[in-house]
Amino acid sequence: MLDHILVELITRVRSAFENALLQRQAVEERFQVDVFLGDVSWETSYSLPGEEQPPRVRADVSVDWPTWSQSIYRSWSIGEPPDDLPEAVLEITLRQQRLAQAPDLDAMLAVLPDEGPPIAGDGLVRVAPVLEQAMGGGDEPARFAVETTYQGSLLLDEATLEDPARLAAPVEALAQWVASLLVRLADLDLTYLPPDPEHDQG
Repeated sequence: MLDHILVELITRVRSAFENALLQRQAVEERFQVDVFLGDVSWETSYSLPGEEQPPRVRADVSVDWPTWSQSIYRSWSIGEPPDDLPEAVLEITLRQQRLAQAPDLDAMLAVLPDEGPPIAGDGLVRVAPVLEQAMGGGDEPARFAVETTYQGSLLLDEATLEDPARLAAPVEALAQWVASLLVRLADLDLTYLPPDPEHDQG
């Protein structure tokens, strides 16, 4: 059974990112259930409007609903006072791709804050960026990509469980923040290769 609070959170994320004028990459959306552990995860991607495909910069958004949160929420829903509160694990990965050369990571990180906007829970914290290089061959040039990830959690207190509409404010703030970071990254003076559908990951 899929709990309403998770459906509400996913719906709020979709609405907030669309309100931030970001464009959803429909082919990137995934909903997965770990049949062994019971964890549920939802992933989607957004880019700035008007970007070619694949976009130069995009945000990969994931929401994980761990099995222990599911158990706590189920107990709360049947009236049992929970010992802890459930939480959704959030991850935002900012990806710059189709780069013609390895970028200056220090210059890139200079436009990205160490932490995300305040949300209920641990908040979002930036981890070390990952630089990818796809070797070219023949007439095909090498290409680079950089991923910078923010990780954290959204703690669902009893007031939010009673009224999921309270998710709107923190999720809207998150979407506006992600949109501003995509603009900052897109404005960096970097050289991009032309789009090539055969290399949608690089």
